[in-house]
Amino acid sequence: MTVSDALIARTILAGTVAEAAPARDLPSAWERDAPEPAWAERRLREAADATGAPAPIAPPSAPPLPPVEDGPLHGLGIGALQAAYAAGATDPVAVVAALRDRIARHPSGRDAVLAPVPGAENAARESARRIREGAARPLEGIPFGIKDIVDCAGAPVTCGSRLTGDRVAETDATVVARLRAAGAIPLAMLATTEFACGSAHNPRYGAVGNPWNRARWTGGSSTGSGAALAARLMPLALGTDTGGSIRVPAAWCGITGLKPTRGLVPRTGVAPLSWTLDHVGPMARSADDLARVMPWIAGPDGTDPHAAGRYDAGRYDASRARGLAGLRVGVAEGWFTAMQDAAVLAAWQAMLTVLERGGARLVPVDLGPVATAHQDGYTIVMAELASLQEPDLDRAAALDPGTRARMDQGRHFSATDYLRALRRRPLVLAQVLDALGGVDVLVTPGLGAEAPSLDSLTVEVDGTAHPLQAVLPRNTMLFDYTGLPALMLPTGRGRTGLPVAAQVVGKPYDDALCLGVGAAFQRETAHHLGVPPEAG
Repeated sequence: MTVSDALIARTILAGTVAEAAPARDLPSAWERDAPEPAWAERRLREAADATGAPAPIAPPSAPPLPPVEDGPLHGLGIGALQAAYAAGATDPVAVVAALRDRIARHPSGRDAVLAPVPGAENAARESARRIREGAARPLEGIPFGIKDIVDCAGAPVTCGSRLTGDRVAETDATVVARLRAAGAIPLAMLATTEFACGSAHNPRYGAVGNPWNRARWTGGSSTGSGAALAARLMPLALGTDTGGSIRVPAAWCGITGLKPTRGLVPRTGVAPLSWTLDHVGPMARSADDLARVMPWIAGPDGTDPHAAGRYDAGRYDASRARGLAGLRVGVAEGWFTAMQDAAVLAAWQAMLTVLERGGARLVPVDLGPVATAHQDGYTIVMAELASLQEPDLDRAAALDPGTRARMDQGRHFSATDYLRALRRRPLVLAQVLDALGGVDVLVTPGLGAEAPSLDSLTVEVDGTAHPLQAVLPRNTMLFDYTGLPALMLPTGRGRTGLPVAAQVVGKPYDDALCLGVGAAFQRETAHHLGVPPEAG
């Protein structure tokens, strides 16, 4: 499939920069009175300090195991695998072999999966031994995939770029090391857009087709992670999120993904795109599965200067025990319901009905103006991208045209543009936190429509085609900009039968409550159990 550089550049910048003039929907006094940028980090750090000790004092209890499931091994999620291991119905050696076979046979194994991680079979044998001997670790024998910007010792990590050559990582990123220590098994390196910011059509590896319809995209930049999970190539994957890159493929692939609170999962060993907005997080098939993972990857590592706080597994347990009774759910319209297909809005409203029927109370909230904050987020991303990639300007011709367009735009911004975007960030954070003061979580529509076409790079909203980037990050970027936790989960199907989703947003370091709300919804519905037709 040939897509012109001009089309890629046009669609990747649409809606993310001021095309005529700045939105100017924020108070004019903010131009003069905005504090220094560090105030936003201070506000998040204060919230982290309120969570208590930086790591659990005692190992958190895992959610209850589900019943042992029938069916092929590749179809089992994290909890289902743990139940099967506990019952002696299978072991990690058989599971890794089944997933290797699945990857070899499935179309997504040819574009979502870039390379196997060496040593997975040996790790599976060690996990099987530990399970037999009653010495299993918390995530023993759970295979996982790794986005190709996250270091995994001994594996090729190329950031999806021709500029990186055949680089092999020498050490694990903190998040990979923590999963290994918990008994999980690194299985495969997964596709990303170039440097987590390029276009759908990666010049080195090609595009990743959506398992629900291979003429559509998965969404970036954790594109391989979304496809691999939907295609049942593995039960867990790592992604990163700077403008929506965990939540977008989660929405369009019908899986569940958490962008944790900024700093909750360390970024050490993860190639940066934007040091101000980057987040690392897990993707799986359900909120319950994510809750099994989060306690073991969260907390500062002493290296990432922004890493802080802890994951409070007790909040998830309490949420599970209580259910939805008394939960205050914020409902925001305006920006969050504009540029949304009617099918997406109907599925979101149906989710709100399920929550309300379970005992939740819906509360209208106004998060304030969003358009300028949205543009400011992308000003930061593109300016920081340009700074990071500046040493490779002499090789820019080899970059993905989408990466190049964003880097060129970042170089076009003035220092004043960049600093203004940073200075407004703490004020927007304060405004959003004030708006959420009377609710427990916020629930918004997810993305504006079903997955975009790979040939036109457009998204159809109520029958009208829009450049994908004008729609894709509208409801996601604000929560990268503010650093709040956000969970994306499936809520049904759109006009052509592809997944649509909604987003649960929490206050700083209340990630466990977001997962608890998602799990409660998924106990009442079956949207997260949907399987793409070709996945079998």
